[in-house]
Amino acid sequence: MDSRRLLRTSATALAAAGLILSGCTGGSDAAASRTTPSAPSATGSSAAPAAAAAPKRYYAQKLAWRDCGVTGFQCATLLAPLDYAEPEAGDVKLAVSRIRATGPGKRIGSLLVNPGGPGGSAVGYLQGYAGIGYPAPVRARYDMVAVDPRGVARSEPVDCLTGPQMDTYTQVDQTPDDTAEVNRLSAAFKTFAAGCEKKSGTVLPHVSTVDTARDMDILRAVLGDQKLSYVGASYGTFLGATYAELFPDRVGRLVLDGAMDPSLPAIDLNRDQTAGFETAFRAFAADCIRKPDCPLGTESVDVASDALKGFFREVDAKPVPTGESRDLGESLATTGVIAAMYDEAAWPQLREALTRAMDGEGSGLLALADSYYEREADGTYANLMFANAAVNCLDLPPAYSGPADVRKAVPSFEKASPVFGEGLAWAALNCTYWPTPATGRPHRITAEGAAPILVVGTTRDPATPYHWARSLAEQLSSGTLLTYEGDGHTAYGRGSDCIDTAINAYLLDGTPPRDGKRCS
Repeated sequence: MDSRRLLRTSATALAAAGLILSGCTGGSDAAASRTTPSAPSATGSSAAPAAAAAPKRYYAQKLAWRDCGVTGFQCATLLAPLDYAEPEAGDVKLAVSRIRATGPGKRIGSLLVNPGGPGGSAVGYLQGYAGIGYPAPVRARYDMVAVDPRGVARSEPVDCLTGPQMDTYTQVDQTPDDTAEVNRLSAAFKTFAAGCEKKSGTVLPHVSTVDTARDMDILRAVLGDQKLSYVGASYGTFLGATYAELFPDRVGRLVLDGAMDPSLPAIDLNRDQTAGFETAFRAFAADCIRKPDCPLGTESVDVASDALKGFFREVDAKPVPTGESRDLGESLATTGVIAAMYDEAAWPQLREALTRAMDGEGSGLLALADSYYEREADGTYANLMFANAAVNCLDLPPAYSGPADVRKAVPSFEKASPVFGEGLAWAALNCTYWPTPATGRPHRITAEGAAPILVVGTTRDPATPYHWARSLAEQLSSGTLLTYEGDGHTAYGRGSDCIDTAINAYLLDGTPPRDGKRCS
């Protein structure tokens, strides 16, 4: 069962685990260059109201860096107010990691990275990919830095269900055929929400994107940077745009890759993303049918689409064995296919997994679904799906008021995607039962006064449809749009020299490419 709007880079899967945190004491030589905290601005027409600035003690704190146990990386703990409206109510402890600029060349400053989610570990992404895999000229001039957002991974993670409970949750039928199945699906969402409230009720009201953006400003100052330089992918683009909205005068060089559109309500975001997965599937199918062993046939994309829908109906009626205690039903099979849509490099794996599943052996698709949910071999889950729901359900009011609204919406979702529409329409019901009211609202982000911001969109992106990037670039007063004509989720570091050269030049020199530049 998919949580609403899971947006992350394909490289997130490379993230490494295991981080040792140090205390937040010790010395720093950067205090003189810190920006004095001030109240964040709210430039969007429906933006969250600006809270009072965090007390100066947060901006004056000094990080005690220590070895992480991961070669080349240092780790520390950052303190931030649990509640920015009542900063004396307590702190949250945020996990931070960095790898120093390698040289040659003069150090520019810190470059924060975030892989998306919401719920993806930025520290894991840094240590497993960005800190060692970003283009060498960028790593030479920047300290590469990441902070796990509040509620995520190593930063006071939201917890909701046990491993066995998550196994049950992910197998609930998300295309209910009758009232009994609708009730079971609603009950599953209610159980999930109640588990989050029971296990993480203290932090749950304080994990919004606005909260995390304010945390990033504290980190910027503590690192000694006058301006924030940042690469955010997928959901990380919304985080970066929110930062620019709150602190436009502190924007340095922001790259927003695989952009979200903050002006859309939840139902439109979900329906648009559904259409994005359909676009990605049709690209996969067009590639598959050219191969003689395509499990969906070799006739046409439409025939392949019908074959996949037929397969989903079959495993809904009779799940196939996987060699372990969980059989492959429709929910897990759908999630496995969606997981492979994020990166065209996974298409061969998907072809093989579908071939085996259609022959009655579902372990390949189950493995893809487990990777999406970040389920470990021992049956435990990372907190990705818990944090994903917690952030999404705070950032926007729910898509529906109840199952009757879903039934009305299903036809429009099925129009957006004949393959995935019904299931993704029902998946958006999860926030209906969330225990904490939403604090955000859809609104345009203009970030008046910000330095040039680079927005990157991929034309056949499955998770963040290309028109979202066009919209965000248009909304931002200083937005510049860079387009990758291709497949997969996000563009930077995925094989396009044109894209990488343009982004590298912006990060290193501060000069964005020509607005509207297109790459392949």
